[in-house]
Formats: sequence, structure tokens, C-alpha cells
Amino acid sequence: MLWIAHFLAAQDNVQIVLGPDEIGENQPWTITITINNDRLKNYENFPEIDGFKKRGTSTQSQTSIINGQVSSSQSIVMTYLPTRQGSFTVPSFKMKVNDQIFSVNGKKVKVGAAVQAQPDPFRSFFDRDPAQDFFGRGGETEFVDIKEDALLALTTNKDEVYVGEGFTTTLSFLVADNNRAPMQFHNLGPQLAEGMKKLRPGNCWEENFNIENIEGEHVEINGKGYTQYKIYQGTFYPLNTKNVEFPSIGLEMIKYKVAKNPSFFGQNRQEDFKTFYSKPKTVKVKELPPHPLRDAVAVGDYRLDEKLVNTNLETGQSAAYEFRIFGEGNISAIEKPVVVKDAAFDFYEPNMKQSINRENQRVAGTKTFTYFIVPKEPGDYDLGQYMQWVFFSPTKKKYDTLRSSYKLHVEGESQQNQFIESTDPGSFYDRATATSNTLQATARTNWFTIGFNVFIALMVAAAAYLLFKR
Repeated sequence: MLWIAHFLAAQDNVQIVLGPDEIGENQPWTITITINNDRLKNYENFPEIDGFKKRGTSTQSQTSIINGQVSSSQSIVMTYLPTRQGSFTVPSFKMKVNDQIFSVNGKKVKVGAAVQAQPDPFRSFFDRDPAQDFFGRGGETEFVDIKEDALLALTTNKDEVYVGEGFTTTLSFLVADNNRAPMQFHNLGPQLAEGMKKLRPGNCWEENFNIENIEGEHVEINGKGYTQYKIYQGTFYPLNTKNVEFPSIGLEMIKYKVAKNPSFFGQNRQEDFKTFYSKPKTVKVKELPPHPLRDAVAVGDYRLDEKLVNTNLETGQSAAYEFRIFGEGNISAIEKPVVVKDAAFDFYEPNMKQSINRENQRVAGTKTFTYFIVPKEPGDYDLGQYMQWVFFSPTKKKYDTLRSSYKLHVEGESQQNQFIESTDPGSFYDRATATSNTLQATARTNWFTIGFNVFIALMVAAAAYLLFKR
């Protein structure tokens, strides 16, 4: 039976080889990646094939010295087992090998009846290489499964929070220092995307730490050493009092079986798969204490940094004022301060700028509101009476208010007459919406009506004169 090799132009030293066109129902079918004169650093995406199931991978390596020239090859073999007889299509697919993408053409594979293995009666000692026995390759290698000491863990830095209070969730793969079972991540991106659909709570605002490189970090848990590989980390802010429920999710890892009798040149491990599951986790959510602004305030630990270039102002001249809130919490949810308006100042709508920093299991940052203030009346003023921002501190477990500390001195003439409230009834279309539909007399001058009224007035005056004279 012939194997069809696909030599990929994108990299001459990489070959991807598909198995034969026809096999028996009891025979394996394979896809082999071979790297010549280089090291197989990584690979992804062995395809799923209808009518077959993945059995696992194995590795092979070979080194040759010919006329003083050293050549080597390394292979990874994915073995598929047929699930039934029939004709099946291996679709065209793409594979990532050593960080490069390769396209592989598909083919048809016929799975027939089971084939009975026939022993070779002429096989003798001289049919095999004695060196294979010396290096441990004289027979089929037996692989054993070593019990791993590892787990998939979902943890939170808080078990109970207020509505709007943040808590950081971390999904990690932990490998104990004394673990002996070799393991490796695979298809992590698609697995994580699918897992986060289940894991991400619908009643929370999320700040994702966006882990791009998974690197091991040594930690101790209950006095035991582990290497922690953070897969996901994010801070969640509950939007209501519903408890946050994290279900159990799975992560499939490549776990290698090892050769029972390892040899120098032989295949010493065989690829297999194992799925690890995290434990469910619940974070309790509490309602904020009673307050008139309970449903509108931000939750976090914040401070105020404000800036006003000059506290001596003149009426009619604008001044820029920055109200900068900084600290730990949901920066995106911070609303602009409440501004008290009266006849002494005009406050224009602020410009806003925010900065968010996510690290060390916390989300912190700043949100700056820049106002333009125009004084209209001379006098001395406390800007804290005009500018204030209320929030709830989960650390202090109470409400707090950030107020401006600036004292303003305003000179100049009153600007009240220059800031007359608009009473213009507006354009024709503005007036039309406020006009009654009831028919009314028009207000135009009617000279006939005026003359008639004057005539009546004269008659009344004449009658009064005659009556008085009599």
C-alpha cells in the first residue's frame, strides 16, 4: 500500500504525509509530520476525520552520517482508528508547524473488512538488524501511563462582594513540583474560547487581563510547590445582587505515555489525551447599604486629584478646571461629578479622558473630567459647594464624597444682565407646537371697529351731560 507524501513549498524541510488509500477495519491510518535537519518545536490542528477517531501521537527520530555529512529527521505521527467500514473523505486542511501554516490536500480512504495478520514462516534471526536488539528496538515498545500530579483550578480573590465591587478570577493549570507525567498544551485558543462562553457570567462587567504568553510561575499552595500556568485572568463587577456562578469547565491536555523499557534510539513516549476539569465556584453578591444614590454610585476605593491654574478669577472670563478621580475599581463605570448650578457660575459640559491598568489581580486607573468655568458674580466662593462626587468604598464599607478643595476669589462687574435667560418664543415652527387649535380672532387693526367704539363713547358722554344739566 502506498503512502501519498505532500512536500510543502512554504518550507522545504517540512513534509506532511497522509496514510494509504485503503486499509482494513482493524488497521490504523496515520498522518505524519517530518522535519528534516531541524527540530520540531510545535504543531497544531491535526484534523478531525469522519469515520475515524484519534488514537494519539507518537514520535520518531533518525540521524545519519554519510560521507561526513550529518543529516537528521524528526517525525510526529497521529494515529487514527476507523470506526466502521466504508469510503471516507479526508478533507483538505491547514496545519501549523513550527509557527508556519501549511495547506494539505485531502484524499479518499477506503476502509474494508478486517485484515488477518499472517506470520512470516521464513523470518529468521538474519531478517533483522542485530543492532536493533542492542538499542532496544527488537520488539514492539510497551508504553505505560504515569499518574499525573496536576489540576485545572479556577480561583477568585474574594468570596463575597458588594454590587459593583470587583473581584479577580484566575483560571490556571497547576503542575506539582514532584509531577513525573509529561504533558503539553494543545489547541488552547479554541478550547479557551469555548470554555469562556460557559465561564463568563452574564450579570457582570468584565475587565480582561488579556494573557497572551503562558509562562510558568512557581507558587506554593498549602505548603506544596507548583508551577502555575495562568490561562485566563479577568476582574468582574456584578451589576445586580444575583450571585455569580462559575460552572466546571474542561481543558484537554496532551499527556504522554512513556516507554516501559526506554532505549537510546527508540520511541520512548507516546502521545495521548487527558481532560482536566475545574471545580464550580460561587461568589456571593451583597446589596449596598441604604442611600439616596445607592443605584447610581460607583463602587471602589478612590481619591481626588484636581487642578486649577489660578483661583483668582474675573467675571466673564473662563477658567479650565480638572476633576481627576483615581484609584481601584471599575473605572469605566465612573460618571461625571454632580455640579450645583446657580447664578454665580456657568459650568460647561466636561471633556473626559480615562486610563485603565490591569495587573497583579487588580484593576486601577484614572478618569479625568475637564470643565470650563465662567464666573458671573464677584465674590468669594468654595468650589467644593459646586463640585462633588459620591461613591461607596468597599474597604471602609461606607459612602464617601470627593469635593473640590479650591477657594475662589472673583472680581469684576456683575454679568447677570449679559446672561439673560432666553424668553424668545422661537421660530414659527417652535411656536406652532405650543399654539392651541381653537379658532381665535386675529390681532390685526380693524378701523371700522375703532370708529364704532368712538361713536358709542361720544353718545354716552352726551347723554351724561344732558342728564347732569337737567
